[in-house]
Amino acid sequence: MQEKPKKALSEVLEFVVVVMLGITAVATAWSSWQGGLHGSQMDQKYTLANNLSGEANTMYNHGVSQMTQDMMLWNQLMGLGIDYAFAELRGDEEEIEKLDYKYTQIMSDSVSEEFAAAIEWTEGFEDYMSPFDNEDFVLSYFGAYAELYEESEAMMEAGNQNNTHSDNQGLVSVIYAVVLFLLGISASFKGVKEKYILLAVSGVGFVVATIFMFTIPIVLP
Repeated sequence: MQEKPKKALSEVLEFVVVVMLGITAVATAWSSWQGGLHGSQMDQKYTLANNLSGEANTMYNHGVSQMTQDMMLWNQLMGLGIDYAFAELRGDEEEIEKLDYKYTQIMSDSVSEEFAAAIEWTEGFEDYMSPFDNEDFVLSYFGAYAELYEESEAMMEAGNQNNTHSDNQGLVSVIYAVVLFLLGISASFKGVKEKYILLAVSGVGFVVATIFMFTIPIVLP
């Protein structure tokens, strides 16, 4: 009389094992797929971050080149100003007119609006001031660089997050693999007690892995 209940219980346990094997296999496949998607996004973001970093370096070099050019123009304008002052002392109207023309042409043809505004800024000081003493003006040369650099850093951080999520999904897959192993060997045990223990451990592992998996952001292809 006791063999039938035991046999029925054994069949129920086997059914539970089969169901858990199926569910765990599907969950493992999902976790592996999500880990792969996170890894793919990580690669894309790292590549984009490197490209943005390269563009940022190019813009930085361009800013340095432009600032150097403007410094040379400033020195030229200062030289004209000194010559202009000496021409005024001599009363040389022809030289004054020539220097004034040169100054006007340089300001018109070679000086940008930002540089012209910085030059005008220096006129508000009694002591000698250079446009390059204006911190905001100097930073304007590197505005594009700063924007691209920040975008590159943000993209790199996003890639790091995808890398972490991919690693976490890998850990989930490992836990599921352990669950599948325990469920697989449970059939080799004849005792119901041993099967209960393996099922309990497998169930705990499955629940822990599933809860952890749901804390990881889902990626869509």
